[in-house]
Amino acid sequence: MLTDAQCRNVVCPPDKKQVRFTDAGGMYLQVSPAGSKRWFLKYRLAGAEKQLALGSYPDVTLTAARKAREAAKLEKSKGLDPVQTRKVAKLKALTPAADTFEATAREWYAMKLDSWSSHYAIREKRNLEKDLFPFLGSRHIGEIEAIELLATVRRVEERGALDVAHRVLTTAGQVWRYAVATGRAQRDVSADIRGALKPHHGKHFSAITDPLALGKLIRVIRGYQGGPIVRAGLQLAPLLFQRPGELRAAAWAEFNLDAALWTIPSSRITQRRRQAKRQSAPSPTAHAGGGHIAQIAAPDRVRRAGFSW
Repeated sequence: MLTDAQCRNVVCPPDKKQVRFTDAGGMYLQVSPAGSKRWFLKYRLAGAEKQLALGSYPDVTLTAARKAREAAKLEKSKGLDPVQTRKVAKLKALTPAADTFEATAREWYAMKLDSWSSHYAIREKRNLEKDLFPFLGSRHIGEIEAIELLATVRRVEERGALDVAHRVLTTAGQVWRYAVATGRAQRDVSADIRGALKPHHGKHFSAITDPLALGKLIRVIRGYQGGPIVRAGLQLAPLLFQRPGELRAAAWAEFNLDAALWTIPSSRITQRRRQAKRQSAPSPTAHAGGGHIAQIAAPDRVRRAGFSW
């Protein structure tokens, strides 16, 4: 074993690249011809030899190096890789220190904001500020348990807003996954309570028959500020009267703007609609090939509605 006096006095001959002076337990002092002295620990994990740097002498004394060696051996006894543990610690040091739920959520929100529509951003912010921050905001996110999150989301359920409760849980889950990725939490606790909420069954809304109400809907659609694809779909819907799924999956090859026709292939029509067609007389929009044709308003009317082809 080395002594402190030996550590101070050892030198490396100029004709050698480096010299190692062994202490004990796999630890050694590596000395270079230039005079640098560095502590290393050599160990084996899963049959592979590894090396962990413990610091430079004399900044790290012989006693301090031995303590670091014992700490590394303790980690190894737990099945951990001391080198990997060191890397994780360095990455965590680069992460902002604030690890409360609110600080983590605001950091996640700021990172995602540019990729969201204004409507979606407002909804996510409302989920956080109204339903999550007042109850969990000041807590360290890594210490919050699933049952605490469940109690928070059930407050939303108690208002009768079942759809909002599910959205709030989704928002919380995204924050937790970000916390896991940035080293603030070990796991996403929101996954544990997904089956504990009351199911939300969407309602079917009756058709609007009042002209004034229809006008209001058209104005709301035209004022929508979301992405261009969704905006175009919303504006086409009252012109073409097709099911949302058929409109959403439409391809440019299906449109003949010169003939003002949209031909929907039979492969995209639901089985239930095919059966209904077989049981009833052919409709004016039935296509000879088994598909479906929607008559589009004259191209100039479509363009006036705000679409660019």
